[in-house]
Amino acid sequence: MMKILKISMLALGTSLCGLAQADVIGVKGDLSYWNYNGEANMAAQTSAPDQDLDRKGSAQVSLAFEHPIPLIPNAKIRYVNLKSQTENEVAGQPVYDLNIDHTDFILYYEILDTIVNTDIGLGATSLNGDVKTLGLSKTDIDKTVPVIYGSAGVKLPFTGLSAKAELLYSNINDTKITDAQAELQYNFIDNLLVDVGLTAGYRILDIKLDDYEKNDLKFNFKGPYIGLDVHF
Repeated sequence: MMKILKISMLALGTSLCGLAQADVIGVKGDLSYWNYNGEANMAAQTSAPDQDLDRKGSAQVSLAFEHPIPLIPNAKIRYVNLKSQTENEVAGQPVYDLNIDHTDFILYYEILDTIVNTDIGLGATSLNGDVKTLGLSKTDIDKTVPVIYGSAGVKLPFTGLSAKAELLYSNINDTKITDAQAELQYNFIDNLLVDVGLTAGYRILDIKLDDYEKNDLKFNFKGPYIGLDVHF
């Protein structure tokens, strides 16, 4: 799988090398609070109903490094801990109790970097954690899958306002992940040294692991987030 990812990334870099890079070295950091609920299902029978998850909140972090070196892609890492449990309980125990670390490792190229900006790339998503069922059994989750990545944004000149959408997608080896988010940002500091902005957006994360330890695992998380974005 990793060999395929490396070959695909090299092919992407070769085809886009003339368009790929930032003008200067830059570091982007984002810290936000995601308030989500959703559904979970780990039943062996696909007809079993989904279980609603309690609304929870978690910090999500993103760090990106951009540079002007040809051929070499920019890099980004994103992380969030997904910790929740179902609203339904049996004998005082939730049907499902989730604790999953979700990490994205992304290599990408800038296709446009003007008022309109566009990035595309490849990467890997790592899922690591466990799900407890009725407090009696535990399913360990340890899965890493390749993903494709894309983002597009637009700036409104002289206002400090911008909008952006991001998408990660994978559908390989009985694993399907769709991770989409859209946000608005207002920069209250905008100069040659640093840009600092407030962000507000909405994220939807859908995870399906078919025939994982003899069960079909389905998790869906969705909700708004607010945060702070810093760009050096």
